[in-house]
Amino acid sequence: MPKKTEKKSTFNPTEHVYVPKHEIVSDKEKEEVVRKYNASPDQFPQILVSDPVVREIGAKPGDLIKVTRTSQTAGESIFYRFVVVD
Repeated sequence: MPKKTEKKSTFNPTEHVYVPKHEIVSDKEKEEVVRKYNASPDQFPQILVSDPVVREIGAKPGDLIKVTRTSQTAGESIFYRFVVVD
């Protein structure tokens, strides 16, 4: 049976106006964030590895993602998400 290949989308979700900035946190920053919030990485809200943005930035299960949202009223808000398998 032939192996199923995944098609690469021509649409880049990170360029959409309503998608906030997502970036993979470095190991050093991950340690700092975990210490700051006194939590283990798996206690952060989760995001699936199959999420289009997660796939686009190349994150893997176990990575911590920094999501930066901007708004006219709140300015800039930073959230963290822990990448998990479906």
